[in-house]
Amino acid sequence: MRTSFLAMLATTLLLASSGVVSAQVLRQNDKTVFIEAESFADKGGWGIDTQSVDLVGSPYLIAHGWGNPVADAKTNVTFPGAGEYRVFARTRNWVAPWTPEYAPGKFQIALNGKKLATEFGTNGVDWAWQDGGTVTIAANQLDAEISLCDLTGFDGRVDAIVFTADKDFTPGNDLDALASMHKDALRLPDEIPVAGNGKVYDLVVVGGGIAGNCAAIAAARLGASVAFINDRPVLGGNGSTEVRVHLNGEINLPPYPNLGNLTHLMGPHGGGNAGDPGLYKDNQRLELVQNEKNIDLYLGVRVDRADVEKANDSIRITSVCGSNIETGQQLRFLGKTFADCTGDAVVGYLAGADFHMGREAKAEYDEPSAPEQGDKMTMGSSVQWNTAETDAPTTFPELPWAIQFNEQTIRPSIHGDWDWEGGMNRDQCFEMERIRDVGLRAAYGHWSYMKNHTPKGWEDKVKNRKLNWTAFVAGKRESRRLLGDVVLREQDVVEGRPFDDASVVTTWSIDLHYPEPSNLKYFPQEQFRAICEQVQIKPYAIPYRCFYSRNVDNLFMAGRDISVTHIALGTIRVMRTGGMMGEVVGMAASVCAKNDCLPRDVYQSRLDDLKKLMEEGVAPPTPKANSLIRPKWLTDDAVNVAPKAKIAVDSEYQKGPKYPKENINDGKFDISGNEGRWVSDVDGGHWVDITFDEPVTINAMRVISGQAGGKTPIGDFSLMREENGKLVDIPGTVVTENEAVIVGLKFEEATSKRFRLMITQSPGYLARLYEVEFYKVD
Repeated sequence: MRTSFLAMLATTLLLASSGVVSAQVLRQNDKTVFIEAESFADKGGWGIDTQSVDLVGSPYLIAHGWGNPVADAKTNVTFPGAGEYRVFARTRNWVAPWTPEYAPGKFQIALNGKKLATEFGTNGVDWAWQDGGTVTIAANQLDAEISLCDLTGFDGRVDAIVFTADKDFTPGNDLDALASMHKDALRLPDEIPVAGNGKVYDLVVVGGGIAGNCAAIAAARLGASVAFINDRPVLGGNGSTEVRVHLNGEINLPPYPNLGNLTHLMGPHGGGNAGDPGLYKDNQRLELVQNEKNIDLYLGVRVDRADVEKANDSIRITSVCGSNIETGQQLRFLGKTFADCTGDAVVGYLAGADFHMGREAKAEYDEPSAPEQGDKMTMGSSVQWNTAETDAPTTFPELPWAIQFNEQTIRPSIHGDWDWEGGMNRDQCFEMERIRDVGLRAAYGHWSYMKNHTPKGWEDKVKNRKLNWTAFVAGKRESRRLLGDVVLREQDVVEGRPFDDASVVTTWSIDLHYPEPSNLKYFPQEQFRAICEQVQIKPYAIPYRCFYSRNVDNLFMAGRDISVTHIALGTIRVMRTGGMMGEVVGMAASVCAKNDCLPRDVYQSRLDDLKKLMEEGVAPPTPKANSLIRPKWLTDDAVNVAPKAKIAVDSEYQKGPKYPKENINDGKFDISGNEGRWVSDVDGGHWVDITFDEPVTINAMRVISGQAGGKTPIGDFSLMREENGKLVDIPGTVVTENEAVIVGLKFEEATSKRFRLMITQSPGYLARLYEVEFYKVD
């Protein structure tokens, strides 16, 4: 991995610590010092929020301590001269839209350790400059330390600070004025420098979630030069420690079992939401990227411009430009192809790509479940939280500015999971600060009620617990969806419509979220809890043509912003499915690079090249992938003798559909569905007896187990044979900790009339078998 921009960032931060970059005298006014809050050299416990730059004008610092004041942020400034300076901070009272009489996000500014009297964060609904009075700077104080001092831990926020000795100067508040002041203070050049010493990258990947990681790594491993840009300081998106959503969706399924090998390295399947930070593997992903010599990684860079060429009805991106979220320094990224993995379709939106946002009307795509009239409703964003047990009783304050609960509206909990989700009827791109803030008010208000008005039966559960973590980066599900040559629809998935460019297999249900009815009843203006409605599907292969824009010729997309309807998004949006999309996009980008072609050309004339890469994969096969690759000993003339046997089992499933034992050796299986299996009952150890009329000799077998999508295969098992009335183990057939749907084994010859498959571990204490096959092979 090249580190040109990281080296530049380190230099910039070094300069910031001496006040050279973090505070600048305005060129047009040598009596004024302008400080971007996000450029503070030591941010203490303050975090950088980038979710609302389009609204606020830039990133800002947030004191997110979930009720515990965070450590001071500090930086050094150099004043242009001695005298009296007026002080302004650009901030807002973040709860003013609901309770303007309260201001929980208060903070102070300190100069050389002495706090100004003004408490900031109290000034109203909108972002604006709050007057902080005056300070006197002596001649021996020109080099000074400025501190941001949080007073509450409840999400005070600040965008910028101005010190001015000009009595006639007032900082502008509209976004154009702010941009001009920002450019002037940072001495930004009129021509943005080109990243990579002028390099034209084969692929520019924007967005560092699971899809973006896989796109960048896949392309790099196949020889393409890659610029990988992410606007956060960590990789992983919703799967990172900032949001803490676990990875879902099955991988390594036909028709391309090796798709998912790279996604497998992004982190574990499942593990829980809103858990401990170690579950989410930020460092593991970073190391994978850093090990790729063809990737230049640009962390903390927010893309805010796309340069395009237009001809007739087509658009082609020539470059994207981005700003460092801490220093404001800009870079331009030249590329042959671009991959929008931002979730919000930022690159496509900036480039003029066709997109849709909200629910389509039924008539638009003939989807059976679509509403008669389309609307702007989307699935929401989650603000998750957790609590932790301590050694002593804890307290938490009454919060009149938070959402208020009572006996009727409280749903007692000590953990806020995915369903703490809101903003479904708001704009998920341009109203994110409000959507997130509603989630914070809900989490804080809930915990305040649990601690101060503890519901009956919960006293011992909450007595010693503390609020341990809340997300300030919301976990989004849906916003803009870019339109490709194919727009995947509900009926395509449900009916299993085949496409000649079938690629990534989606296995998640069509899982759509709606406001939880009682939550909507009691909190009609600001819903913050959700329900899901799920339609189960068989695994379905998404066409490659959903992964590139129909009107921006060199734009790929991967993740939740691909070409699907709102309903179809319900199945493809989970992160391991998105990771496989990234793998395919990286592969296709490498085909483009090698053949000087565009994403659509890959489908029209290079599809066999892409299919070959999907067959091979870009990472070592997982056990599951290996299991789906036909073993070499299983030749076309090998004969499965198991269908000649009689089957006996320990039990059959009693609590739902019947899955009879006769399915075990009927000579067929389809792992895309749940039909055609035997499923045991829950209790006891499980076994399958396979008995022949005459002795047979075998030296190989395949065991196919689990459920649709390649989930829950049997874990530990072995094969036994009957000898002199006793069952004895067959060497070479013991399998432990299995994760593979299909297990093929070759072993020394064993002859018997009766064999037993002994199952000693199975998920949920249920053994699920599609088929058992016996062979005698060379």
